[in-house]
Amino acid sequence: MTLITPTLLSDGRELIYFDADEASAARHRDPEAVRDARGLPPRGPAGTARYDALSGEWIAVAAHRQSRTHLPPADQCPLCPTTPANLSEVPASDYEVVVFENRFSSFGPDLGELPSAPEWGTTTTAFGRCEVVAFDSAHEGSFGSLPPERARTVIDAWAHRTEALSAMPGIKQVFCFENRGADIGVTLLHPHGQIYAYPFIPPRAATLAARAHEFFEASGGTRTLMGHALAAERSAGDRMVIEGEHFSAFVPFAARWPLEVHLVPHRQVPDIAALTGEERDELTTVYLDLLGRFDALYPTPTPYIAAWQQAPLDDVLRPASYLHLQVTSPRRAADKLKFLAGSEAAMGAFINDTTPEKVAEALRAAGTARTAGTSGAATTPDAPSATTRKDQA
Repeated sequence: MTLITPTLLSDGRELIYFDADEASAARHRDPEAVRDARGLPPRGPAGTARYDALSGEWIAVAAHRQSRTHLPPADQCPLCPTTPANLSEVPASDYEVVVFENRFSSFGPDLGELPSAPEWGTTTTAFGRCEVVAFDSAHEGSFGSLPPERARTVIDAWAHRTEALSAMPGIKQVFCFENRGADIGVTLLHPHGQIYAYPFIPPRAATLAARAHEFFEASGGTRTLMGHALAAERSAGDRMVIEGEHFSAFVPFAARWPLEVHLVPHRQVPDIAALTGEERDELTTVYLDLLGRFDALYPTPTPYIAAWQQAPLDDVLRPASYLHLQVTSPRRAADKLKFLAGSEAAMGAFINDTTPEKVAEALRAAGTARTAGTSGAATTPDAPSATTRKDQA
């Protein structure tokens, strides 16, 4: 059972400790042990959101983020536990998992509804909330390097925050994600992820939800699009990577990225908060396995974005939506990255440099090599001679 202890930072931002260990939780209940001694100034005003009438999309304008922390040395990391020499964002001598409001937030802290009939020139407050999830007190690593018990606590934290943020006024979508690697644009090396609570349904999520709704309605409300895709992939088999009792992972038929895997529960649920304890237990194992396979493909860790697609907070779209994780990487070879250039960046028309079937085969082989404790067994899609790197978790 995960124990939850909320507190406030010196500028009024909320911080929450998530502990599986009672002794650790007890320390975090001591106000003096978790007091933020920095005396931070009050939070500045929220950023703004501008409506793009040409696309129908909202764009956040957060100029204050230009001054955010960028790749600090380890002894100045804002996500490490506080020490006398480094008064960090986490005012405790140690922790398991912690979530706090982002000091350099793209959305929020103000909550509210966006204008219902925006037009060209509409500017409003960037309502919403952005949170940081520190996965562990250790300075180096990522979700994939966590021990299973710590990863399980992170999943409980995602579930707790998804439920809490979904209940806030004006929130339309809750998005949990992890950016891993400098090639992705990570600015803090400490293992962490983020949660965005948007005041609108973002474009990609809106597209997925609309397609799911169309399929659901056409079936008379009896079938889901992701459920149909999952069944088709499990039947075909050539793009499957992992099959468990509650979760399966596969490379999608029309993958857009050189490395792309969808991790999908066998039961339709709208979000992480709706998963049972047994499902969260297996998710811990399967997710760590999947990330280990990503890192086993090449001699060095693979950069990726792990994005939880949760159901929008919309009465029409939500019934057809189906929780799933999309893990994508621009890495197309050991020493090559795919950059979003003309076709992708300007037109949104993706061109994949690999085939989904070969990627799935390589990931299956990587899992076999890791289980056997050997190297050199995995054949990467574009580099047959590449050696397999044992997982360092």
